[in-house]
Amino acid sequence: MTVWLARSWAMPLLACLLLLVSLNTPTPEPISAPSTHTLDSNRQLFCGLAVADVVALLGIGVASLAKLQWMRAEKARYQATMRYCEHSEMTMSGAVKSQSTIKGEASCRSKNPAVLPTNWPILRMFPSFVANLHKMNDYFTLVLARSGHNFRVHGPPGTGMRFFVTCDPANIRHIFTTNYTNFPKGAEFAAIFDIMSGGIFTIDGEPACRQRTKIKSVLSNPQLVARIEGWSRDKVENNLLLLFTHMARTSTSFNMQELMSRLMFDLAAMPLFGVDPGLLSLDMPPMEAAVAMDTVMEVAYFRVVVPASCWKLMRRLNIGPERKLKAAHKVLRGFVMEMMERRKIDTSSVGNGKQHEGVDIMSSFLDDPYYTDDDMFNALTISYMIAARDIVGTALTWIFYNLSQNPNIVSIIRNELSPIASCKVAAHPDAMVIFEPDETKSLVYLRAVLYETLRLYPPAPLERKMVVTNDILPSGHEVHAGDTILISLHSMGRMEGIWGKDCLNYNPDRWLSEDGNKLRYVPSHKFLAFNSGPRMCLGKDIAVMQMKTVIASTLWNFDVELMKGQCIEPKSSCILEMKNGLIVKLKNREMLH
Repeated sequence: MTVWLARSWAMPLLACLLLLVSLNTPTPEPISAPSTHTLDSNRQLFCGLAVADVVALLGIGVASLAKLQWMRAEKARYQATMRYCEHSEMTMSGAVKSQSTIKGEASCRSKNPAVLPTNWPILRMFPSFVANLHKMNDYFTLVLARSGHNFRVHGPPGTGMRFFVTCDPANIRHIFTTNYTNFPKGAEFAAIFDIMSGGIFTIDGEPACRQRTKIKSVLSNPQLVARIEGWSRDKVENNLLLLFTHMARTSTSFNMQELMSRLMFDLAAMPLFGVDPGLLSLDMPPMEAAVAMDTVMEVAYFRVVVPASCWKLMRRLNIGPERKLKAAHKVLRGFVMEMMERRKIDTSSVGNGKQHEGVDIMSSFLDDPYYTDDDMFNALTISYMIAARDIVGTALTWIFYNLSQNPNIVSIIRNELSPIASCKVAAHPDAMVIFEPDETKSLVYLRAVLYETLRLYPPAPLERKMVVTNDILPSGHEVHAGDTILISLHSMGRMEGIWGKDCLNYNPDRWLSEDGNKLRYVPSHKFLAFNSGPRMCLGKDIAVMQMKTVIASTLWNFDVELMKGQCIEPKSSCILEMKNGLIVKLKNREMLH
């Protein structure tokens, strides 16, 4: 009976009838929230909801009632498509695929049209989304590969769930560059990332241009760039490599993802406030603000892929992922206040070597009356912290993951580093080799390794845009005003039609010219890791510099060993962090010093 209900329209209809019976007041009037939990007060609360809220509640109720049946059905369909992974070491969330695995995947896709989302009566494709929330990036990849890089998603009537999902480079160029004014982030995007609303990542039009101009000017300040390079170099030498030396000496396994998060948290806060939070240290202090950032991105991910009416209702009822968001916001605002207080103390001190130099990001914004509003200020600072910490920290984790499985690539990197390192070793045979930021700028193969990692594991795997007016995309698909467009960066890097038959192989050589002396040109609408068009990433050069410094200094001094038996999979978040972290051991390469 339950199987029949799950597979037909009976369950949605039954749930709908039950809800309608409970809402037996023909002309509901909005009232304030009830003070008791009696049946009457609950009925009044429901009667005060908007039609969209009722529909959303129906969706949540049905998803809960039929969760087991739907997830079993979707799991069976997903496993049928992923059967080729049975004898491989990793799923699509893992790194390297053999050629036989790729062929098996292609064959499996061609024989399994069931990959496409089921279009249920009333609820449409919403149940498929609910069942696949925990693996949405892989699910999008499978569906996009089966549907020709584009597909539509429709949710229950009244929820506004009209998604067009794409990874087509021609469409991306149209959306991000050719006709970008028709595809803004939109007001709903700002609502999704509410604590960052007003920051550069959530705004469009003239305010976005104003902030971009301001930030571009700040980040191009030679004094600030020099300080960021110095901070990055010193943090690697005095904190990261010191910790790594301790881990190697004691043969202690540790979570590389956590250390990269701590490192980048400090390196994000230092140029922003001119203050070092000190999260990366031997005593490993609590990192409440970093955990709060993770919460913000996890809840935002949920908001991105479900109807707005659903998450807004959950926020109103204080249930589900929405329940923990208020506490996270409070922690982040408290962190900003604490950093500003520490900055005030440091910059007002006399004779302690920290006399205010006027070279941090906040100095430029505090002098501008446009940014004096507290909410705007919080949005700016938190946006920068999340971008700098999450994007670079996550990328570094995936780089170490892939390199630990590819010792041949590590050897090539070390050969590229050798001319620089040999001079340092000759001068200081017993010292750690630290690579200065300017020493790694010309390292072509190391940059190819970074780009190859970002191709397969983009830290921000999903972009979201809104449609202002009706338009026809280069793929021939028509999109309508009010539609939401989801661009899957994760899928784009894994499409055979875009990157060739070896698209799932981790191969930095694909980025090199024939002679290997320079990088191939790849347009940004094909490689979207640093965005494209007018919203191109302003911090790209700084991010690349920091990644090169960390990777070069680590690989020259240590061997990184991936601990066996781990389940490497991404968490459900707007950032492609690993759900269970990355547990590694280090071995000191003392014989080379």
